[in-house]
Amino acid sequence: MSGRPVPQAVQATQQRNKRSLSQVRNAQMNGPRSNDKVLASLRATQVVASKPVLPAELLAMILDYLPVPDLMQCARVSRRLQEMVYDDTRWIQKLKAIGVWNEAEARQRIEDAMKRKVEAQRAREADEAKRTGVNLPGSVNGIAGGGRQHAGSVTLFDAGAEESKYRRSLEKPAIQTPIRRGTLADGFDDLTISPSSPGQASVKPWDPSIALRVLSEARSIRGRARQEFGKIYGALGPLHMNLARSKSHSDAVIFRTYRDPEQQAQILSSLKQFAQCDSALGWQEREQKLDSMIGVFENAVLREFEQGISANDVDGRMRRYAHVLVSLNGGNAGVDAFITKNPLMTRDGRMGNPLACLEAVAPGHVDLNPSRQMFERLAVMTVEQAAVIDRVFPSSVDVLTPLLSRLCEVMLSEYLTTLFDEAHSVGIETYVKAVSGTFEQALRFLASLKPTKASPADMPDKAKAMVTQCYEKHIDLYLAEELAVFTTKSGASVSHWEKELSEQEASTESYFMSNINRSAAKRDFLSSFKKVVMMPVNVLPAFSAAKPTAVTKSSANLNGAEASYSGGRPRSPSLTTGSNTPQRPGTPQAEAPTTELAAKAAIMNSRLEGIKSLFSIEVALDLTHLAKACIERAAIMVRMGGHYGDEAKEQCEAIFVTLLKVLGDRHIRNGFDKAIGHLGTYNPREVRQLKSKGSANGGTTVSNATGVEPLVTFLELVNVGDLIQQMVDVFYAQEMIATKLTDRDDFLDPAVKEKKKFEQMLDERVAAGLNRGIDVLMDEVEYICATTQLPTDFNPGGTTGASNGMSSMVDIGASDTAKQIVSMISGHTGMLTGTTDKNMLDVFVQEVGLRLFATLCKHFKRQRISVDGAMKLISDVNLYSDFVSSLRQKPLLPYFHALREMSQIYLVHIDPPAAYFSTNPKVKRASLLSTKSSPTALQAKELATIIADTQRYHGIFGAEEVYEFAERRADWYLVKGDVERAMYGVGCSIM
Repeated sequence: MSGRPVPQAVQATQQRNKRSLSQVRNAQMNGPRSNDKVLASLRATQVVASKPVLPAELLAMILDYLPVPDLMQCARVSRRLQEMVYDDTRWIQKLKAIGVWNEAEARQRIEDAMKRKVEAQRAREADEAKRTGVNLPGSVNGIAGGGRQHAGSVTLFDAGAEESKYRRSLEKPAIQTPIRRGTLADGFDDLTISPSSPGQASVKPWDPSIALRVLSEARSIRGRARQEFGKIYGALGPLHMNLARSKSHSDAVIFRTYRDPEQQAQILSSLKQFAQCDSALGWQEREQKLDSMIGVFENAVLREFEQGISANDVDGRMRRYAHVLVSLNGGNAGVDAFITKNPLMTRDGRMGNPLACLEAVAPGHVDLNPSRQMFERLAVMTVEQAAVIDRVFPSSVDVLTPLLSRLCEVMLSEYLTTLFDEAHSVGIETYVKAVSGTFEQALRFLASLKPTKASPADMPDKAKAMVTQCYEKHIDLYLAEELAVFTTKSGASVSHWEKELSEQEASTESYFMSNINRSAAKRDFLSSFKKVVMMPVNVLPAFSAAKPTAVTKSSANLNGAEASYSGGRPRSPSLTTGSNTPQRPGTPQAEAPTTELAAKAAIMNSRLEGIKSLFSIEVALDLTHLAKACIERAAIMVRMGGHYGDEAKEQCEAIFVTLLKVLGDRHIRNGFDKAIGHLGTYNPREVRQLKSKGSANGGTTVSNATGVEPLVTFLELVNVGDLIQQMVDVFYAQEMIATKLTDRDDFLDPAVKEKKKFEQMLDERVAAGLNRGIDVLMDEVEYICATTQLPTDFNPGGTTGASNGMSSMVDIGASDTAKQIVSMISGHTGMLTGTTDKNMLDVFVQEVGLRLFATLCKHFKRQRISVDGAMKLISDVNLYSDFVSSLRQKPLLPYFHALREMSQIYLVHIDPPAAYFSTNPKVKRASLLSTKSSPTALQAKELATIIADTQRYHGIFGAEEVYEFAERRADWYLVKGDVERAMYGVGCSIM
């Protein structure tokens, strides 16, 4: 401390102290004359407190930046500085900077020491108790603690312990062992420091082997951090200072002391680690010097390692110098050299020519064999290099991961980018097939890799991330192009089918009109067109097509419709190139008609027959196959995971949604709309007229087949639509649900919403068609009733309607009209059984039943029904009721039960007045007017009761409507007055 300038504050304090001392000295020279004088001199004396000039915190910070030798010198100055220098936290920070301090170990050592201390204290107390024969408090049978106290408990005051201490103090020890006090050299015995004076030199010889293991043998002990750091400094400090003073590597002691490269690398690594605690002035220059020496040594070792790679000396120089590089600084330079010189990165043409995948291929295709061979070669070589890595590098260094990363970044990415860019210029379909196909091959390449001993547990995930990174810059474009490919091809497929259909219709019309005089057709166009517009299939059987072969329905799809009509499955229209006659179903194979009426009838017949081919199951199958291919390609990209995997999954759903839109809105909806339009223009009566005219003109007689031809063909179209819907269901379950591309239970999912919308559209179109078909079916029922029901069926007694009880035998069976109607309706409803959704079938059957009920009511109100004809009527009603019961629709039963009850009003026999049979009209009229009461009042009252009983008809018929039925009795005008009076009598009025 001598030689440094003295601060001014210290000088001022010294001067004040001198003045105080001089005053005291002067007072003593004058002599102590009295006590007051002594006290006065003491009062005049000033006491100056000694305080440090700098704060303790600033002093502690200064000590942090002092070199270790200067710290030892500061510790000799004063006790306070010694306490600050010897502070354990200061040396713990240095050990942490070096990286050898373990906080968990230090805490564990403290806990263990406390336990040992408590146990030793208890053992001493137990020994003392045995020696003196005094039981200590809290002990049992002389054993301290009695097993009740915890190991770490401390007693504040123990009388027994105090007594034993007092006795020991009275005794004089025979031999007193001197207690060794700590010195400044504790922990720094091996410290090589130049002595400040010639007489200060006490240094132990330096051991080179200690420096190699000093860091690994360092312990984490609280209270002894200074001693542990002293050992490290004593071993590595001289080498560090010598290396900083060396001009070249030949001057450094470490290169003369340690001759093996392994030891040199280890000591250089230890010095690099030790230099982290050097914070004294000039540490930058020392660290730069150390880094320079390490760089020279690393370059020399790296050259030896590269020579080993060139010579393929795996187990020799490569293995040895790889371990040296790892010991030096982790081996990053050796890993880089190994990757750079690796055969996977150096051999030209190893990846192959990416453009070979596009050579000699059809448009829209790509040859993936060259890329497959490339990935197979990479897999084989990567497995070989993994074995070499295990032989060369220690198990603590992962080399395979950076090797794969470099391989993907440099070579694989370039290969794929070249292939994809060229494929996109060739065609979009080629591009999407190339991207998806190569990614699948890349996944197989990843599956064939074998990790090394040093590979981390998440090596497969890291390798997958490296490979997928090569595709990330292409994934957005690929997904967009994949959807564009499906949209374009599906739209083109439907457009092509529609074009073929329109061409076939045009060729059919041209064929039918080929033998017609166009001038005569123009003159009679309007009148003839009104008669034949939209005629059914079998208008002119001479030009009707042969019935297509029925296709057996698979049990996996649809159950066959069991009905009297058996039609074939509609198929896609097809054109034969070079053929003059169209090959569409319904195309006539006979000679073309010669009249416009016959030609237009044949055209309308062909259109109605073509209802069942308005949309094609083959087109639907082609669209599903195309969607399946696109979704499978996009589903491969889902395996990328992360954000891009989610985007690929969304694109798969978008493809499925596009499939439903194209198949539903553009193909099936249009077909149903056309079919509904054909059904709306069908008129059974005009069909019959056209048939009769065709027979009168010498045409072939048409068989009276029972059935509404457009409805029959529409039901076949419904079967095709149901089959397509089931095909979509299977596709959705296998391609979307099974592959977890969508969630069936997520009602907000776009695929789920679009599928429900597709099913709803199909149900609505089928319902609209069936509703129009019901209209046509009921028109046919009305036509049958109007043309086949004879007046004598329900009124066999003639126009008089009187029954004298002498009538001949009456046929009580059902009429032919009822049988024909039941046969026709049962045939059409039976076609839907097993081929249509049960709910829709129930709605259809219920609507048919209600419409049939209304039609029969109108038909019965147009008839004249006698008592004798009532049996025929009741037989017809029973037939209708039995048929409705067979449909198993409970809502329909009350209607026909009411109809059966209503028919009972025609069985009530009422005798007419006697004057009715008089030959004189005046007498007859006067007698009838003078009649006060009916001779058959009881019979009239019975009829009135039947009419007025509304509960009898379950609320279906009111009294007014039953009265309208009663008016159709043949004898109504004879019994009307009696019945009305009887109705007033029972309290019923219909007026």
